[in-house]
Amino acid sequence: KTAYEIPKHDWSSDVCSSDLQVKIQLSGDPVADLYCHCTDCQRIAGAGCVPYSIYPHAAVEITEGKTFKWALKDNQRTRCANCGTYLFGDPVGMGVHGISAYLLPPGVFKPALHIMCKEALVPVKDNLPHFAGFPASFGGSDEQVDW
Repeated sequence: KTAYEIPKHDWSSDVCSSDLQVKIQLSGDPVADLYCHCTDCQRIAGAGCVPYSIYPHAAVEITEGKTFKWALKDNQRTRCANCGTYLFGDPVGMGVHGISAYLLPPGVFKPALHIMCKEALVPVKDNLPHFAGFPASFGGSDEQVDW
């Protein structure tokens, strides 16, 4: 098993008016690395899809800094209280944190699938499976979209 610490980031003033003041300790391997195309993720990130590394709740610990939580619809989101950087989301009833893969060390994020592609803004053509909703292993139907 691996362990990663997402260190404090020294953001330039172009990205954030202050430094990210949160450290997150990740223990073990992720359940999955994926891209989410749901409209909620699009709205919170201002992007067509969001890369997530999925970890069980027990494998994620905030070791330093202050955060704040909020929800868009049902899923709770956690951000840095100092600068607002999006840290992770908590899909309701799944017992996991979706860690923003933008925060992971280079080369750690290894995407294996796309989810919620029925809500995608544009097709993403790659060699990964593209699930309309969720795969069966996440409680879905395994239905895929054909781009």
